[in-house]
Amino acid sequence: YRKNRYFRGKFAMAAVSGLEPKQLWSNFAQLAEIPRPSKKEEKVLVWLQKIAEELKLEYVQDQTGNMVIKRPGSGGGEAAAPVLIQGHIDMVTESNEPFDFENKAIELVRDGDYITANGTTLGADNGIGVAAALALLQMPRSAKLPPLECLFTVDEETGLTGAKQLNGEMLSAKTMLNLDTEEWGSVYVGCAGGGDSVITVPATHETLTGEHGDFEAFSLKISGLKGGHSGIDIASGRSNAVRLAAVVIMEAVSLFGAENVLVVDIKGGNKRNAIARECTATICVRSDSETKLRELCAEKSRQFSREFGSVETGLKLELSPDSNIPSEALTATSTRALLCLLTSLPHGVIRMSPVIGDLVETSSNMAAICYDEKEKVYTLTCSTRSSVASALENVRLQIKMLAEMCGGTVSQPEAYPGWQPNLESKIVKVTSACYESLTSEKPKLLAIHAGLECGLINDRCGITETVSFGPTIHGAHSPDEKVEIATVAPFFELVVAVLGELADAR
Repeated sequence: YRKNRYFRGKFAMAAVSGLEPKQLWSNFAQLAEIPRPSKKEEKVLVWLQKIAEELKLEYVQDQTGNMVIKRPGSGGGEAAAPVLIQGHIDMVTESNEPFDFENKAIELVRDGDYITANGTTLGADNGIGVAAALALLQMPRSAKLPPLECLFTVDEETGLTGAKQLNGEMLSAKTMLNLDTEEWGSVYVGCAGGGDSVITVPATHETLTGEHGDFEAFSLKISGLKGGHSGIDIASGRSNAVRLAAVVIMEAVSLFGAENVLVVDIKGGNKRNAIARECTATICVRSDSETKLRELCAEKSRQFSREFGSVETGLKLELSPDSNIPSEALTATSTRALLCLLTSLPHGVIRMSPVIGDLVETSSNMAAICYDEKEKVYTLTCSTRSSVASALENVRLQIKMLAEMCGGTVSQPEAYPGWQPNLESKIVKVTSACYESLTSEKPKLLAIHAGLECGLINDRCGITETVSFGPTIHGAHSPDEKVEIATVAPFFELVVAVLGELADAR
C-alpha cells in the first residue's frame, strides 16, 4: 500500500485536477488512497490525526474509534456557539471483479460530468462529506466561521456502530450539519428510529399415525414478490409473502376444519430490514379435500392479484404435491397460535407524518419466520420504525402483547432513536434561506423512513438542531457509484454560507 501510494496518488490527483473547491477535491483524492472498509478504518484515523497535528488543532478519540477535531471560531465567529460537522469515514466495498479493499487504493476516474471509480465503489458516500469537513478545518484563520467540532464516525455502513457507541462527552455543540445526503437540492430534516422484536413460539407436534392415513401432503409457495427495504419501500404497496401464505392456510383451516388441515412447517423471509419476498409451507389435507384446496388456492391467487397485482406483477401462488409424507405435524393448538400471530402482527404503514407530506411516520415489518429444530420453537422477527419514540414503543408493546396472548415470548433489544422533523427549527430556516440565496430556488425539505446517524448522535450528544445535505451521488453502495461534479461546489458553498450565518449568532 505505502510503496505504491505516490504513483496512485498522481493518478488520483489527475482525476480531480482543476475541480473546485480545490482543497475539498484534494482531500477526497487523498482519502481514496487509504483503504477504509467498515471496521477497518485505522489508516484513515491515522491520516486524520496527522492533519489535526499539522493544523495545530485539538483532537480527541473515543474507545470506538470516532474522532473529533476542533477548530476555534474565526473571522468574527469566535464568540458564536460551536457547530458540529459530521460524516462517516468507512465505505461500502463492492466491486465487479475481486478487489482487495483492505490494502488497495480506489482508482478515481473522471467520466464526463462525474467522478467515479474503476470497477469498485467510489466511497463518495461519505468521502465527499469527510473531505468537506476537512476543507473547513483547513480554511484560512480569517474565514468567518463559528467554533467547529468535526466528528468523523466509524462503521456507519454495517450497523451505525460508531454513532451508537459514540462518547457524547467529546462534544459540546447543540447544532449539527450532517454531510451524508446524496441529493443536491434536498435538505433532510428527520429520520426514523427503529427497534426489533424477536418472538419465540413453542411448537408442539403430534405424530401422524394410522388415523392420518388418508392425508396427503402439499407444498404451498408464495413467490415473485418485490420485497425491498422495510423502511424506504414500506409505503409502496408491496405485499408480504409470509402474511399471504398464512392467510391461505388460515382460510383452509376455517373452511375445512382444524382436524382436516395439518400444518407441518412454514418458513419465509430472510433479513430483518427486508420485506419478505417468498414463503413456503408444507401442509396436509384429507384426500377428499384436495380439490377444494386447489380451488381455494386458485381463488386466493385471483384475490391477491386484484389486491396487489398493479404492484406485485410477478406474484405467484403455487400448490404442488409433496411426495415426502411427513411423520408429524403441528397440533391444532400450535397451528392456531402461529396463524393468529402471522395474520395479526402489525405490518405495513401505521401512520403517515402530519408534518412532512408523503412521509411514513410509523411502520412495522413482519420480516421472517423460521423453525429451530433443536429448540422446537418458531422464531418470528419484526422490525418497527418511527420518527416518534413513543409511537415506536407503542407498536412494540402491541407486538409483545399479541405474542404473549399466543403463548410466545418476546425479546426486544433497546431501540435506536429517530429524529423527529421540526420545520420551525432555526437551522432548517437558516439552511433554507442560504440555499435560496445561492440558487434562487427553495430546497426540498425531506425526511427518510430509515435509520440515520443523525438520530443517534442527536440523542447521545443532546443535539437540538440538525440538518443533513450533500451533493448528488448516484449508485451508492455499488460499483456504479459516481458523484456529480457540478453539485460539489454549490454543496460546499452552502456549508460555508450556513456556517457564516451561525458565526453571527450570539
